[in-house]
Amino acid sequence: MFRFAVLITASLAGATGAAAETIDVKYYGKLDLAPFACTDISRSSFINRACYDKSQQFMVVQLRSVYYPYCEMPAATFGAFLAAPSMGHYYNANIRGSGSGGPFDCRTHRAPKY
Repeated sequence: MFRFAVLITASLAGATGAAAETIDVKYYGKLDLAPFACTDISRSSFINRACYDKSQQFMVVQLRSVYYPYCEMPAATFGAFLAAPSMGHYYNANIRGSGSGGPFDCRTHRAPKY
């Protein structure tokens, strides 16, 4: 029994966490989600997932099957987005913006490098 316990302990000591998830973000490229806190969304018809890196104030949101980046977004805005009664309405009114820009458009705000 002792040998078996030692063998299991030795095996677990060398174990690593699951490989980090990498996604393709439109207008940004490949992104490793290791530093992000992600939330799967089931209460929206077009928002599937939202991931946020608080230290970089960077959000990626999955709309249907495509991820989009949002830069310099305060944590309070991300929290309000997750807590909104209608995430789609909040997203359209406060995050997405209109035309070619928006309040968190990475073309006009600092985009973090990972």
